[in-house]
Amino acid sequence: MRQQTGVWLVGARGSVATTTVAGAAALAAGLARPTGCVTATRPLDRLPLPGFDELVFGGHDIVPLPLRKRAEQLVEAGVLPAWVTAQLDAALDTADREIRSGARPAEGAPQARHADSLTADLRSFRERHGLDRVVVVNLSSTEPAVDPSCIPGTREELRRALAERSDVLPPSSLYAYAALEAGCAYVNFTPSTGIRLPALESLAADRALPYAGRDGKTGETLVKSVLAPMFAQRALRVRSWSGTNLLGGGDGATLREPGAARSKTESKSRVLEEVLGHAVEGETHIDDVPDLGEWKTAWDHIGFEGFLGVRMTMQFTWQGCDSALAAPLVLDLVRLMAAAHRVGASGPQTQFGFFFKDPFVAGSTPAGEPLARPEHGLDAQYRALLDWAGSVAS
Repeated sequence: MRQQTGVWLVGARGSVATTTVAGAAALAAGLARPTGCVTATRPLDRLPLPGFDELVFGGHDIVPLPLRKRAEQLVEAGVLPAWVTAQLDAALDTADREIRSGARPAEGAPQARHADSLTADLRSFRERHGLDRVVVVNLSSTEPAVDPSCIPGTREELRRALAERSDVLPPSSLYAYAALEAGCAYVNFTPSTGIRLPALESLAADRALPYAGRDGKTGETLVKSVLAPMFAQRALRVRSWSGTNLLGGGDGATLREPGAARSKTESKSRVLEEVLGHAVEGETHIDDVPDLGEWKTAWDHIGFEGFLGVRMTMQFTWQGCDSALAAPLVLDLVRLMAAAHRVGASGPQTQFGFFFKDPFVAGSTPAGEPLARPEHGLDAQYRALLDWAGSVAS
């Protein structure tokens, strides 16, 4: 049975979103292999997943550049193959017609007005295409972290504040609110706050909607989530772990802002202490290098202690294209969230922690603090994903 699934991308004209739309179209047309798509491997491919040809794309963005033009830029940068613009223009144009402006209303207007507009866009998208469900994915630029205690803690207080004020929620959380109001599943692929606020999690529970996040694990942190458990399991004490990340493109420019950079580095560093069980010396630095364009380089230096206190080191370098690494994960998450929503799952989908640097755990305190530490080891996360898949497929 076909299951038309809407994919609503916040930041729909960015590099990751454009690569996602083009990639889905290529896979649907049989023009490419699903390299990097975990849901195309067994046993996950046996789940009741929507096909790549059953995904209907739309989204919000504040920039007017058409997807076709953005794809041309990515072809020039070597992110997309040259045949994309020749063979997938129709698919890009179709998705582009479903992108709506995410620009804020007049200065000082109550934020509820903006939220209502975003919600209406989502409902219209679902109704016009007769979609079974819609998954909203946040791919927008990283925001500075917010203090949850400064945001209304209950749904009722939040609604009153939105009706009165223009500055209640950060943009990522306002989009999450709109997604929930429209009855959509939600994924936060960025380090921004998104749904991670008590009032929004309560709203998701009330609407019986699933959500997942935060911050897609695509490069350096992916390697950390493999190496850190190795050191812990072999009883080798890590004393220091320092990293330098060189980024170009929009990410590099966004992360020049100290607040946004802090949000990103905290997400990247969290895995170490929680896997190793103790703090380590060293920091993660992010530098904007415009010359790198759509590519990024990460260099890490690890100092560790072996038997009888012998000091040793390890270094690794990771070079890659973030859009090409992220796009298949976005497609995986959309398909998995659609399957979870289809079988009635709601609340934080902790089994999808495999895809995130800062994954959700089940349960939280009234202040929104997790009741337990999340699992960060990639192998353990993968086993949890497979266990869930087995329970759904059986």
